[in-house]
Amino acid sequence: MALDLGSASRKPDGMPHDHHDHDHPHSHLPPDPALRVKALETILTRKGLIDPAALDEIIDIYQNRIGPKNGAQVVARAWADPGFMHALTEDATAVIAEMGFYGRQGEHITAVANTDDTHNMVVCTLCSCYPWPLLGIPPGWYKSDAYRARAVREPRKVLADFGVSLPEDTAVRVWDSTAEMRYLVIPQRPAGTEGMSEEDLAALVTRDSMIGTGLPREPGQ
Repeated sequence: MALDLGSASRKPDGMPHDHHDHDHPHSHLPPDPALRVKALETILTRKGLIDPAALDEIIDIYQNRIGPKNGAQVVARAWADPGFMHALTEDATAVIAEMGFYGRQGEHITAVANTDDTHNMVVCTLCSCYPWPLLGIPPGWYKSDAYRARAVREPRKVLADFGVSLPEDTAVRVWDSTAEMRYLVIPQRPAGTEGMSEEDLAALVTRDSMIGTGLPREPGQ
């Protein structure tokens, strides 16, 4: 869902997190997301509900073996094959599944392509919905309250914080990732990459460029 930047920055009244309910179970957990996760992991491990070794294996798969590599393959093929790009933007879920990239957190995906006129950026305003089968585990900043709020309210300033400076006449479109739909940004192909193989093109694709908070590497960078 593309956000209406004219109204999305207004926080609705009566949101649950506006209340200081100290009897709520979450009030007994640390406020920092990383500490909350660690506290929950410790509790569940002590109760025998999770196996730390199995959890480490899952994390290793998504963080190191998948990482952003799968998404980079998708982007590289889109750069190299206009027909594939068209099919990808029409039905990304089906096209990506045909490449063997599917599974939990990747059931429904929309691909949005950057152009000279429009730069796309993805955020999850409610939690941290993210296309795991393509990009691996979301980075810490993607899950932070600051990014989730500022990406909607002041996307150009957020991009500047990431070192991305866009022409004034390039519109920034922010997409709100949800449990029902996750987004993959197809960055613009860097100049000087004509004749490069898909493998070499994939090496230019960064994780952040597929979220929209970064740009691809330049050839030779």
